Amino acid sequence: MDGAAFEPVKIGIVSVSDRASSGVYEDKGLPALQDWLTRALKNPIAFEPRLIPDEQDRISAALIELVDAGCSLVLTTGGTGPAPRDVTPEATLAVAHKEMPGFGEQMRQIGLRFVPTAILSRQVAVIRERSLIVNLPGQPKSIAETLEGLKAADGSQLVPGIFAAVPYCIDLIGGPYLETHDAVCKAFRPKSALRPPRESQA
Repeated sequence: MDGAAFEPVKIGIVSVSDRASSGVYEDKGLPALQDWLTRALKNPIAFEPRLIPDEQDRISAALIELVDAGCSLVLTTGGTGPAPRDVTPEATLAVAHKEMPGFGEQMRQIGLRFVPTAILSRQVAVIRERSLIVNLPGQPKSIAETLEGLKAADGSQLVPGIFAAVPYCIDLIGGPYLETHDAVCKAFRPKSALRPPRESQA
């Protein structure tokens, strides 16, 4: 199926790291986000990447800029722990019009399946204008686990990932109709919100 059949979406991806932004080491957050989203979504994606230091004002400014640029979804990675320089949640809440606490609750539930220190994570998700902004973990493996959830050996879902709820959330705030590859992440919508399959619209 031609990607042109699906609504295009602009997605902001933000990696928050003092050391990566200053060139001390290579940033792995942005490539991990871009790779996962490219695999998960059928929609053509225009990425708006940002690599910025752990400074609250800079993070907030970047989030506002991305929303104003038309990003329906903005994902951040890094800066969500208890350390003094971890200010991504504060920067995100500062630009919020609505908070979406279910995302943070589910992200911590997924993380606790792996490490007890997942309770130290302070990730939040918010709505600003017609954009959903979600804080994700910093490690590429954790990013994928958080977005996809956990599956058993037979492929059945043990713990739902947060991305299953993202397309319907974006529907509700007036964004494009996102469609996922079920093998990566099966999006959930109420029956009343489903559109006919693309093949039947040809």
